[in-house]
Amino acid sequence: MNEIKTLIWKEVTLEWRQKYALSGMLLYVVSTVFVCYLSFNLRRNQLTPIVWNTLFWIILLFTAVNAIAKSFSQERHGRLLYYYSLCSPQAIIISKIIYNSLVMAVLSVLGFAIYAFVMGNPIQDNGLFSICILLASTGFASVLTLIAGIASKADNSATLMAVLSFPIILPMLLMTIRLAKNAMDGLDWSVSTDEITTLLSIDLIVITLSYLLFPYLWRS
Repeated sequence: MNEIKTLIWKEVTLEWRQKYALSGMLLYVVSTVFVCYLSFNLRRNQLTPIVWNTLFWIILLFTAVNAIAKSFSQERHGRLLYYYSLCSPQAIIISKIIYNSLVMAVLSVLGFAIYAFVMGNPIQDNGLFSICILLASTGFASVLTLIAGIASKADNSATLMAVLSFPIILPMLLMTIRLAKNAMDGLDWSVSTDEITTLLSIDLIVITLSYLLFPYLWRS
């Protein structure tokens, strides 16, 4: 736990020194929302709740890819060797998953606030939608962090990351959109039990696989 706390604090310190990275993500969210606003022209009521929901999660997905893709690519080879001599690989991957989950949660909340302010807020059950954001942020962060670690070992890491993450991200995205739709319709929580259970199971499976498999990747 001490290693994980230290590594998380290291990630926070580096992010604070390089404020342009987080600022760039916020700028990306704001500009994308504004482009969507101009494209759908709300004065004509062309934005239906289903389109509102789909657009929001697509924006968050691309934000997650841009924010997490640099998890391992920004680490220099010498620094990785230094980590190798000090920390366990389990602490490395868990700390990055926790940190990326926190970053995604912050970006998701800020993105939702901006998106709702500009595009309107049709959500009827804010509690269920908050759970949806939490599960999606953790899921996107855990999947993309593991894939980023694998892709960092290849020359064309961006292409490899897109190819490897697509089969896992797509069902997670569809399940997230379905859960968010239930929150928009104000349905009872019992209706969304399957979606919540599925998303939570995917998150736990990916985190467990990362914990078990990353040491083999780290040795290479």
